[in-house]
Amino acid sequence: MDQSHAPLLEALADYHRRDRYGFTPPGHRQGRGADERVTEVLGIDPFRSDVLAASGLDDRTSSGRYLADAEDLMAEAVGAEQAFFSTCGSSLSVKAAMMTVAGNHPGGLLVGRDSHKSIVAGLIFSGVTPRWITPRWDEDMHFSHPPSPEQVRTAWERHPDAAGAIVVSPSPYGTCADIAAIADVCHQRGKPLIIDEAWGAHLPFHDDLPTWAMDAGADICVVSVHKMGAGFEQGSVFHVQGDLVDGAHLSACADLLMTTSPNVMIYSALDGWRRQMVERGAELLGSALTLAEHTRERIDHIDRLHVLEDRLLGKEASHDLDRLQILIDVSETGATGYQCADWLRSHCRLDVGMSDHRRILATMSMADDEHTTDRLVHSLTEMSSATASFEPAPKIHLPSPDELQLESEMAPGDAFFGPSEMISADRAAGRIAAEQLTPYPPGIPAVVPGERLDTAVIDYLRSGHAAGMAVPDATDSTLKTLRVVANG
Repeated sequence: MDQSHAPLLEALADYHRRDRYGFTPPGHRQGRGADERVTEVLGIDPFRSDVLAASGLDDRTSSGRYLADAEDLMAEAVGAEQAFFSTCGSSLSVKAAMMTVAGNHPGGLLVGRDSHKSIVAGLIFSGVTPRWITPRWDEDMHFSHPPSPEQVRTAWERHPDAAGAIVVSPSPYGTCADIAAIADVCHQRGKPLIIDEAWGAHLPFHDDLPTWAMDAGADICVVSVHKMGAGFEQGSVFHVQGDLVDGAHLSACADLLMTTSPNVMIYSALDGWRRQMVERGAELLGSALTLAEHTRERIDHIDRLHVLEDRLLGKEASHDLDRLQILIDVSETGATGYQCADWLRSHCRLDVGMSDHRRILATMSMADDEHTTDRLVHSLTEMSSATASFEPAPKIHLPSPDELQLESEMAPGDAFFGPSEMISADRAAGRIAAEQLTPYPPGIPAVVPGERLDTAVIDYLRSGHAAGMAVPDATDSTLKTLRVVANG
């Protein structure tokens, strides 16, 4: 295929060139009906490109195959057999993958307990029973690593009838699992492996990045192009290969969840990003990796800040690391990551992607340059000095790894949709949760519906919330009360 083509972008340019007009949605009619106060901020161009995918960009039967051709080009570019675009983010894509592999399967699905909340949402919606894979833990740093091949093998020995496995790699911190070895473990049993690689859309395009999941033998791989690529928010691609997963059924599962009004701009940006990566990805990402290495060194030399690298790698840690993710330990300043993130936003107009009780994360991309990294380093230097004037950091009660492993008493969907009640958090220990409770970011649930709550996890969430932790999916945003299964 000719990778210099971008079928969706070319079709959109042709749409404008031919001066097409539709008596169809969207009602703003390429911006003619948009309030001028809106276009003063957004401009007119987003509205001009917001057209229907069918009976708009393409004809009513999509005979032009613009989307289909763009997906085929993407699959060829990354070495997958099939690729499918989503305008609903990887949160949709990963649910479609889970339904394809384990929908209505009595054996359930092996699931890394360090999974993103979107995977837990997939368990709730689909009714799939999770068979948890315990992640590796650095207890001193209170930090989880992706599961090892040995842990996945142990999970298969405990649950040999599971339909397949799903593992998150890279993690939101850039740490990576040994996907090739995990794929081998799964394939020895004839079972498929899903990789939630939302943070790894760029991995196929440079040899110095961690191994791309398709190259490592995964059967399904889900990526968020908006995270580490150059797509719009919500732009996601899911890839499939091999004979353990039916690509047509995967597409049908996605269709059940997908909007019937996909955003053509999101599609087109995915298409254009693929072409850019094929043509210049190695160059752009090579420059980004060089800049990231220099930036990591500069940050590590800032007083009381430490860039984590060696601590994240090793036999009992992660298999590999995406060094575009700069994870910074701020604990020596005496401040929390929450305080540091808030100070950077307030005083330097600079946002970081993640913060927790002792760390902040700066995510670099191919779009960064010396100007943006100078701003980052300068802001972090000022922040380190300013922490001396911060209010004393509130104490966060950190549970041990064992205390974090709550017992699963019910299927997540049964607990979430069944009879429930709100009770005081002081009386919730011993009750079965009927809601997700997720520190966000990074978005890994501390509590999954169906798990029995304990005092350690409740204290962790409540003390964390008091210290600045965001728990956006709690029914009661104050965490004074929790939703639990009635009579459970």
